[in-house]
Amino acid sequence: MTIKKYLLGVLLFCFSVFITSVFIPTVYAQNKMIQGETEFDQQPSAAEQEHKEETLEGQVSQILEEKQITPPGTKESQLYQKLEILVTKGSLKGKKITVENGNLPMSNLQKYKVGDELVISYSKDFEGNDIFYITDYVRRSALFWLFLIFVVMAVVIGRWQGMASLLGMGVSFLVIFKFILPKIYAGSDPVQIAILGSLVIIPATFLLSHGINKKTMIAVIGTLISLIVTGILAHTFVEASKLTGFASEEAGFLQAYKPGLIN
Repeated sequence: MTIKKYLLGVLLFCFSVFITSVFIPTVYAQNKMIQGETEFDQQPSAAEQEHKEETLEGQVSQILEEKQITPPGTKESQLYQKLEILVTKGSLKGKKITVENGNLPMSNLQKYKVGDELVISYSKDFEGNDIFYITDYVRRSALFWLFLIFVVMAVVIGRWQGMASLLGMGVSFLVIFKFILPKIYAGSDPVQIAILGSLVIIPATFLLSHGINKKTMIAVIGTLISLIVTGILAHTFVEASKLTGFASEEAGFLQAYKPGLIN
């Protein structure tokens, strides 16, 4: 009986991979057509290449100036800082740059201190002057320790099942970052791509997390059927109701960043 369950699980997983492998060439061909149609439009001009924005990372090495100012057009004072930052990642790695923070009206203004690791946007204006502004903190270290604690707790509490669940999560991340997101970014149908990716994610995560048994098989089959039905309904009624999603702010940003490729 155990061998039959194992074989059934393997066959189900292989079926999912087979279905995905059948549809991926079609999706890939569609992507090439989309890219071919928009390749001419997507070629950046010399000016755009020259002023392309870059994301840097750096560490505050010195606070050159700190005071309260009243930005133009406002009546309330706010903190102003002039920071010296050592770039640790990017084209300016190893160089020190000066960044002003608080010289323009801002809400939720952050106060930075020496040693803070920051994400900095770097670009040039049309006169060739460098433009820097701070966009966020570098949170990589904190997130790494949080992830490490999560892994240890999963293994300690769940033991082998916890390790299997982590492996299933790894498969999910692999499919998401190597297949789903790149395909959506390239302009493919998000619903179709999500369903294709789920055909691999669902069997892998369910079988690894809960083992090969009758309940797991029923859950996998039921979830896959529900997913496919939901995808068909979503596609049908989105087309019927002429929903575009272009009214949202996020869609506007995507259209501005990748014009013609986000459908």
